[in-house]
Amino acid sequence: MPPLNGLFLSINQLAINTPWLNAPMADTAKYGILIFAVLIVLGWWIARKQSALAVASALIVPLGAVIAYVVQQLIDNGVNEARPYSIHADILVLVSRTTDPSFPSDHACAAGAIAAGLFFVNRKLGIVATLCALVLAFSRVYSGAHWPLDVIAGLAFGAAIAIAAMLFLRKPVTALVEKLRTSPVRWVVQ
Repeated sequence: MPPLNGLFLSINQLAINTPWLNAPMADTAKYGILIFAVLIVLGWWIARKQSALAVASALIVPLGAVIAYVVQQLIDNGVNEARPYSIHADILVLVSRTTDPSFPSDHACAAGAIAAGLFFVNRKLGIVATLCALVLAFSRVYSGAHWPLDVIAGLAFGAAIAIAAMLFLRKPVTALVEKLRTSPVRWVVQ
């Protein structure tokens, strides 16, 4: 049994006992990742009115998420953990069943990367993104798609990759943004 199996079963029992919440949680589990695209654009929009460093950070956010997702897929295929519904045939599942591995959650990984990256752009936006990431991660467990450790690891891994991307890329990307501010494509960076 995966770690935190008891917690997963408790959350699944919550889903069984709260049918009024099932549709919103299923929609969040399936489509909640789209809010992060909006948050990325909002981060860029906010950063444009600030320094070149803020703009550079906003441009690195989606790159950090892509890097985290690619590396996460390698880990996912290496670990090859079964989904909860593959082990517990009688659980409530609110999303389409897939055959891809469960650990770590790709949704949580991307959400964690974007949330952590947005803290470098704007603290308040980072807080909003973190709250959205936590809701998305919980919805993935609530819907029966992931074990709790899958989403915890996904959030942490995504955040770590995003922070590393910021630490390595902010200086060169900031220099590029400063050069672009005097070019024909300056509308992207100011």
